Amino acid sequence: RKVREQSTSPIVELDIGYRHSTITFSTFLSIACLASSALLPVMGFQPGFRSGVAPSVPIRSPTRLQMADKINDYKKGLSKINGKESSEKQARTSCVFKFGGSSLADKDRIDYVANLIKDQIDEGYQPRAVVCSAMGKTTNNLLSAGEFALEGRVSVEAIRTLHTNTMDAFDFPETTRGEVNALLDECEQMLTGVKMIQELSPKSLDQLVSYGERCSVRIMAARLNQIGVPAQSFDAWEVGILTDSQFGDAKLLPEHEGAVQRAFDRIDKNVVAVVTGFIGHDPNGKITTLGRGGSDLTATALGASLGIDEIQVWKDVDGILSTDPRVVPGAVPLDQVSFEEAAELAYFGAQVLHPIAMQPAMKYNVPVRVKNSYNPAAVGTFIKQSKSESNRLVTAITYKKGITVLDIESTQMLGAYGFLARVFAEFEKHKLSVDVLASSEVSVSLTLDKKQNYYEIQKLIADLDEVADITRKDNMSILTLIADVDRSSEVLATVFRVFSTQKIAVEMLSQGASKVNISFILKSDDLEEAIHELHSCFFEERCSVNMGDGAEEKKEEQIVA
Repeated sequence: RKVREQSTSPIVELDIGYRHSTITFSTFLSIACLASSALLPVMGFQPGFRSGVAPSVPIRSPTRLQMADKINDYKKGLSKINGKESSEKQARTSCVFKFGGSSLADKDRIDYVANLIKDQIDEGYQPRAVVCSAMGKTTNNLLSAGEFALEGRVSVEAIRTLHTNTMDAFDFPETTRGEVNALLDECEQMLTGVKMIQELSPKSLDQLVSYGERCSVRIMAARLNQIGVPAQSFDAWEVGILTDSQFGDAKLLPEHEGAVQRAFDRIDKNVVAVVTGFIGHDPNGKITTLGRGGSDLTATALGASLGIDEIQVWKDVDGILSTDPRVVPGAVPLDQVSFEEAAELAYFGAQVLHPIAMQPAMKYNVPVRVKNSYNPAAVGTFIKQSKSESNRLVTAITYKKGITVLDIESTQMLGAYGFLARVFAEFEKHKLSVDVLASSEVSVSLTLDKKQNYYEIQKLIADLDEVADITRKDNMSILTLIADVDRSSEVLATVFRVFSTQKIAVEMLSQGASKVNISFILKSDDLEEAIHELHSCFFEERCSVNMGDGAEEKKEEQIVA
């Protein structure tokens, strides 16, 4: 293409297809001569010789297959000259990305995440799907709009402004604008209907909150296309997310796996499918939601069904932390946790992942990586089948506030079987779920979280009154240690030393059902102090008490040595 003059050997820059190489001029001449000797016979010419004497051996023209092989060998040679093999030969990591609302808060974050996705592709990742929540606080704003509609006021102006400003900032084509505006118009019409009939059922609420994500994915797909990443937006049901009809808290149907696979068979692997987060369709084609945080479940369901290499959940923290950073600012990120540990963390209050989001990944052993979209350089937390190899007593500390404790003591000669059977029959009747339980032959203590129906709890107490004395304690908390239960004696020794020193009373203890957690029921007033003290012992190496006899003996041995 061009020659750069140098004092000794000119340099030739070549463009071969999409590859660009720099070689010496002498090497270029050698290649040119070889190429001409191969190409001229094909074009009907025979090479000439200065002596004018034809060669004694006839020259045979190479076949097209031979020519293709020579060209491929030549291109490989150029790659080696550049010091690397062809990028087409490099293995790419198939993955599913998930971004929450805080990562997509406004136009700047949309642009940032779109470029982050492009950077990940450049680093060797191949996203089959990108799962997106609604922008910023759009879901909350939609719920508020529903409440206002019941009061006779219909307005989606704040929601429309957020999305319109974003589209204006990127000068989106009319097709994208038309789709987003049509959804917002439909949302406004629905709210007008709510105003007229004065009713907002769970089914209607699911449809209402769906508009945020459906607008978000169209905007993200449009931005990706603008920066050169082929993308297409999909509502989750279009790619196989099928649920039951439990509006507000729907469950995935078993047939969703085959539906996801069939849907993605029709989507080019080089096209990024931008998919809505926590919504799906029931068998009747009605919109359902998987509950708050359900977009994590959508991501893991897609990843597990497709058998991809890795699921990446992008949050606003540096992975899973040792405890809630709002309680302990010095909380540290965890390098790796097992699926079981992650599921327990989620269930007992950690806000990083949805409580049931681990199930699809666990079923098919697809690793999950939790990353920070505000700090992509952070390693994040890797969730896989095995625990971290670090020799730690406690993996993390989590908690739940606003817990109700019921102490139920039998007043009848029912025996353990009859008594417990009666107690749990009443819980089933009133559809109340238990978090933590401890029992004996004639008594049982258990906890109910604040999501349980207050009036159903009162009815349960009344129904059990004829066979038991019941004590109810409100405003309690569950403090849970995700720990190596095989070393529970060491863990409990430190915990009870701390609690004794700080005069923290334990109302109830549960260990054994899960092999990775130990739960304590405390008064809510003592919770934060307990977390601070335990975090200092297990993660900061500045414990206020001696961490067990084993630790002291080890120190003494070191002193003697």
